[in-house]
Amino acid sequence: MGYKVAAASSDGKFINDHFGRSRQFYIFEVDDKDEYHFLELRQNTPACNSGEHGENTMEKSVNLLADCRYVLVSRIGRSAEQLLEAKGVKALTIPDFIEDALPKLIKAETTGK
Repeated sequence: MGYKVAAASSDGKFINDHFGRSRQFYIFEVDDKDEYHFLELRQNTPACNSGEHGENTMEKSVNLLADCRYVLVSRIGRSAEQLLEAKGVKALTIPDFIEDALPKLIKAETTGK
C-alpha cells in the first residue's frame, strides 16, 4: 500500500521552508512500486509569526498533513514535531532538492536504512 509525503517548499523544487512558516506543502504519493508522483499542492496558513506560535493555527497545519506518513522540512520546532508524531506523521529535516530527497526516503523506507 502506498503512502503520502509532504514537502515544505516555496517553489516545488527545493525543501526550503520551516514547518511553522510554510505557506504551502507539495504532496507526493509513493506507490506500491516505490515510484512517486506529485499529487497536489496544499495551501497553509503559517503558524509562526515573528517567533510566536498560534496553537490553533499549528493544529490546523498538522491536521492538513495528517494523511501523510512523512513531512520533509528545512527546519521544525520540537512542539510541531511532537504534534505531527501524535498524528503518525514523521518529520524529517532534509534541506535538499525534492527530486533527490524522495528517492533517498523511499530507499530508506524499503531497506530500513
